[in-house]
Amino acid sequence: MEHRHQGHAEDPDEFWESFYAERDQIWSGRPNAMLVRELSGLRPGKALELGCGEGADAIWLAEQGWQVTGLDMSALALQRAAEHAAQAGVADRIHWRRQDLADWQAAERYDLVCAQFLHSPVELPRNAILASGARAVSPGGRLLIVGHESFPPWSRHPEPEEALPTAAELAAELGLDGPAWTLETVDSVEREVTGPDGESGTVTDSVLLARRFAA
Repeated sequence: MEHRHQGHAEDPDEFWESFYAERDQIWSGRPNAMLVRELSGLRPGKALELGCGEGADAIWLAEQGWQVTGLDMSALALQRAAEHAAQAGVADRIHWRRQDLADWQAAERYDLVCAQFLHSPVELPRNAILASGARAVSPGGRLLIVGHESFPPWSRHPEPEEALPTAAELAAELGLDGPAWTLETVDSVEREVTGPDGESGTVTDSVLLARRFAA
């Protein structure tokens, strides 16, 4: 079963442009901790990030030696990502591309496809996007999906109609528990978070790392 947010009936392109326009920087600028935990030390190759935002994860991958393609639908987020990559000295290792992921299909394959917190307060066919990402993984390559199992109370996300999937549930929904893949990490991780007004809370994240068997 695909877990979807019905979300607000707002145009996704308009929503994300206004979201990033609220402040000069939305995210911390640091790579996601689970990305670093799962991928540190891997032999670099060609990587694809779905929903790259302001670019911190893609930049970290490039610093590890990966050649990265970062996809996002927000032109403003991509502009900031490109500026941050130039400041980090890895602009030549990252290709930024504006892309509506809702109808996206990869034209090539990658050694790594990753998506960190690919959730949206407006309509987003998350599982369909992640399934497209899985199809883009080369034989022997990896798929990393880090997502929320719970949202903090101050989140803009509407209350989901169904519980957000655990890593094991997502693996089953995407068919990653079959013979073509081996599951390297299936985990739930709690972490403390701070809200926009200094509130404290605890959220649970799902971490799924799967490797496609080599042909």
